[in-house]
Amino acid sequence: MTLQLDLLRHGETELGGGLRGSLDDALTEQGWAQMRAAVVEGGPWQRIVSSPLQRCARFAAELGEQLSLPVQLDEDLQELHFGAWEGQSAAALMETDAEALGLFWADPYSFTPPQGEPVSAFAARVLAAVAHLHTAYAGKRVLLISHGGVMRLLLAQARGLPREQLLNVEVGHGAMFALTVEVDGSLKEGH
Repeated sequence: MTLQLDLLRHGETELGGGLRGSLDDALTEQGWAQMRAAVVEGGPWQRIVSSPLQRCARFAAELGEQLSLPVQLDEDLQELHFGAWEGQSAAALMETDAEALGLFWADPYSFTPPQGEPVSAFAARVLAAVAHLHTAYAGKRVLLISHGGVMRLLLAQARGLPREQLLNVEVGHGAMFALTVEVDGSLKEGH
């Protein structure tokens, strides 16, 4: 049996853009509005799974209460840890570390930000978490509330993109995408 997985990215955060990674900043009012608007036409879901970072988990708790759904937090669905780059914008990094940023953008699997998490390790933990969700909830429809990096990874896999194109996948704040996790673990966009 397949798993229907709806992916929702958190909304705008208080500390703005840039590489948020493991920083645990809160949503702005606009961020809350983006997420609330995204789920209006969504579902029906049988479960909500969320990153434990508050920009995802607080909305998951609110929606779970509203819809009387169980909410599960999963650390393996957190954003890529950007190490020394956490909290910095691409513009700032262009001034201080342009060569390294260029290497990361060109092929994120081949270059790891200083003290950061390798994208290959990030991909392994996220894909293992999705495989676990498939095992636990096959035949159901689950809302996964997570981060831009997690969603880019899953969408790139579903679209069959080469790994160098991972960062080309567009995922805005409050964006929602539908995936199907097949019996063999492969991902397909849509339900």
